[in-house]
Amino acid sequence: MSAAALTLAVVGHTNTGKTSLLRTLTRDTEFGQVSNSPGTTRHVEGARLTVDGEALVELFDTPGLEDSMALLDFMDQLSQPGERIDGPERIRRFLESPAAQGRFEQEARVLRKLQSCDAGLYVVDARDPVLSKHKDELTLLAYSGRPLLPVLNFVRSPQARVQEWRSALARLGLHALAEFDTVAPALDGEALLYDKLAVLLETQAGVLQQLKVDLAQQAVLRRRDAMRLLAELLVDVAAWRVSTPSDKEAMELAAQQLKEPVLAREAKSVQALLKRYSFGRQDVVADLLHFDGGRWGMDLFDPQALKEFGVQLGKGVAAGAMAGATLDVMTGGLSLGTGTVLGALAGGLWQGADKWGQRLMGKLRGETELSVDDAVLRLLAVRQLSLMAALERRGHAAQTPIRLGEIDAENFDQALQRELNVWRAQGLPEELAQARIHPAWSTLRADYAPDSRREACVQGLVQRLLGARNAPGANTVGRPQG
Repeated sequence: MSAAALTLAVVGHTNTGKTSLLRTLTRDTEFGQVSNSPGTTRHVEGARLTVDGEALVELFDTPGLEDSMALLDFMDQLSQPGERIDGPERIRRFLESPAAQGRFEQEARVLRKLQSCDAGLYVVDARDPVLSKHKDELTLLAYSGRPLLPVLNFVRSPQARVQEWRSALARLGLHALAEFDTVAPALDGEALLYDKLAVLLETQAGVLQQLKVDLAQQAVLRRRDAMRLLAELLVDVAAWRVSTPSDKEAMELAAQQLKEPVLAREAKSVQALLKRYSFGRQDVVADLLHFDGGRWGMDLFDPQALKEFGVQLGKGVAAGAMAGATLDVMTGGLSLGTGTVLGALAGGLWQGADKWGQRLMGKLRGETELSVDDAVLRLLAVRQLSLMAALERRGHAAQTPIRLGEIDAENFDQALQRELNVWRAQGLPEELAQARIHPAWSTLRADYAPDSRREACVQGLVQRLLGARNAPGANTVGRPQG
């Protein structure tokens, strides 16, 4: 244990979320064991919060207190008649007694650890009513002589009794407390927790401030890395295309060949996003979005998926086997500019492909190409941004998988909410228009050939997603709708 580290004992009644708090603060879904059964933690476990390899805070998960009332009665018997002893002396005598190795072994572990730490975090399930056992626990813990910060857990639950707990704790002289929902913490929840600790531990305020600064920096890095993953995905899919003869059967087969790699690429991006936020595949399952054999549940190319996520549809969005595919034309010797214009003309008109497509192919005598429709690209962005927002609001102790259809969008980070609204509208950013005319930029191709222009395109899209440049739709180059 680092001599300079601030040490905190996480204490409280059985099954209030002590281990859950440790999981969320350390971003470790595997720390300890979380269960609805009482007495899950039977011994002391530790974890470190580090900055640049240095342990700033060490937290210790302790067993739940189960029989504080009986222990208080027992401690009263350890003093002589008329003898006045303070709290730490009461605990010392108790820990030296045989009862600390027998009937009250679990409570002894808690008190021994608390006395060895700088302070304690008393975790409360805010859904529970305030009972005499809680008051006895706080009396017992106060004997340690260590600062104690109550942490109200599960405060976002409709059953939470936050005001009742605040009043009860104030009557016991505990006016400083923190509200921290370990399942769905507020975006600034950790920072507020450390602020409250700094009030109690003035000499450690610098350490806690250093931890807060690092938290903010890590959040920025995670967001940037997540946007990079999204930008890479969008460029790959925008540049992806499949060529095919122009007969209906061949084109329907090509449409399937177009879709399969895109679905696999989206799943790969999701896995990378989960890993970046220190979550796993088990953390995402939903009616609209879930893994099923390596892909999302609702087909990305199903027009219904566009509607479910609020993506505006163009008049030319296809249905059936060709849904989500855009008809382009290989121009042969024609200039790139002319081909781009003709491809754009054909792009939004698949519902009339027999009329427009055959005319263009007959005129140019080229080969038909299929690319992913603009609306599908926008849906990709919306799904990834929605997942990103959910992960940023998710505690690492959460046991219920994410269901994107049930997320309260009002609680999203404002920047992410703005991005979601923009991508739901029609139009693509200029970076994706550039990717459209560079098929070799797609990693889905066997002849993938990245260059400096692709990297510049990805970087530009990242900046746009982070809000540093104009949002999509404000300055777009894409296929006209309808």
